[in-house]
Amino acid sequence: MYKGMYTYPWDLVDEGIGSATGRMRDCGINTLTLAASYHAGKFLRPHSPAGKVYFPEDGTVYVRPRTGRYGAIKPIRSKLAGERDVFAELKAEAPDMARVAWTVCLHNTPLGMRHPEFTVRNCYGDSYVYSMCPAYEEVRRYVVTLCADMAERYELDGLALETPGFLPFDHGFHHEFSMVPMNRWAGWLLGLCFSEGTIAAAEARGIDAERLRWQACAALDSFFARPEPVPDHVAAEWWIADLIADPEWAVFLSWRCQLVADLVAEVRAALPRESSLAVIPTVQRPTAAAWSEGTDLRLLAEAADTLEVPAYETSAAAVALDAGDVRRRAGADARISYVLRPAHPDLANGAETVAAVRALKAGGLQGLAFYNYGHVALSALERVREALAVLEETP
Repeated sequence: MYKGMYTYPWDLVDEGIGSATGRMRDCGINTLTLAASYHAGKFLRPHSPAGKVYFPEDGTVYVRPRTGRYGAIKPIRSKLAGERDVFAELKAEAPDMARVAWTVCLHNTPLGMRHPEFTVRNCYGDSYVYSMCPAYEEVRRYVVTLCADMAERYELDGLALETPGFLPFDHGFHHEFSMVPMNRWAGWLLGLCFSEGTIAAAEARGIDAERLRWQACAALDSFFARPEPVPDHVAAEWWIADLIADPEWAVFLSWRCQLVADLVAEVRAALPRESSLAVIPTVQRPTAAAWSEGTDLRLLAEAADTLEVPAYETSAAAVALDAGDVRRRAGADARISYVLRPAHPDLANGAETVAAVRALKAGGLQGLAFYNYGHVALSALERVREALAVLEETP
């Protein structure tokens, strides 16, 4: 069974691959789900010997891509990858550990700034530079080529895809700010993509996306003219009413889900058979909210080998509740793994980690991973060990 630990290459480099993998191995971890393509951040590292706060290079890869294979959009190699080939070193120093490339796909601000013509655009035509649009062939070629290139070059055991679809309007962009009282309805409308690529692809399927774009603009213009606080439970009812009043909205949203699932299927087809493909459907809570990113759990489960679902909840009961809904939506035959955070702010500051694993095991799971080695205190690794021991218990 997959027993993974999400890990950053800079943490392995700073602590030493042998030392870090030794700690994880002692907990029962058998797979390193290692960041291969990643975005910006400001990360507190409680046990790092080389500084406690780290700022990764935005939108770069931590592998050595063969750039001649790519089209107009090419990966940006990190400085770290120029100095250390961590995926290759990991294979040499910890050959017993499986290696999975944790691959952030379309959330890439540097690529969006280099190629604004391929980014998501809202109903007003504003470019969201942090989000590449999956409706463009060049964007899809970039994702598929990057995944196949890494899998072949490093003989990977697997890949875990993150953000293969559309990103929501609220995404924690640097100094993200608004003096308008936003709500879920307005956020959903602003998060919808109406790029030229999206409109053309949708209209090729018989969807009048241009009319929907103007409808979104009119609704938002009315709201912005007299912005008033709208409770989220009210905003959700507004959105449901919009979907019922104009059924083409539901057709458009369903088409987006198929578009994203088709991209994941393209990746699967391009990978070597021995490299498995997992897809992280969303980090939205609850998981059912993933539709806003173009995520349909059943379609993604069919396109990939496994769904790898973040179970980022405050309690074990909340994990069980969401996992039950995930199974209902993904289908009885879907292979599902889960990701837990065994520390603050989840699972009663980690105290309910074992209880969460018992609930997930009872519901059926194909694997379990933990987030994130560099972020948690070393004391949290004991919870990881106890949680993984649950998987070995006989009924």
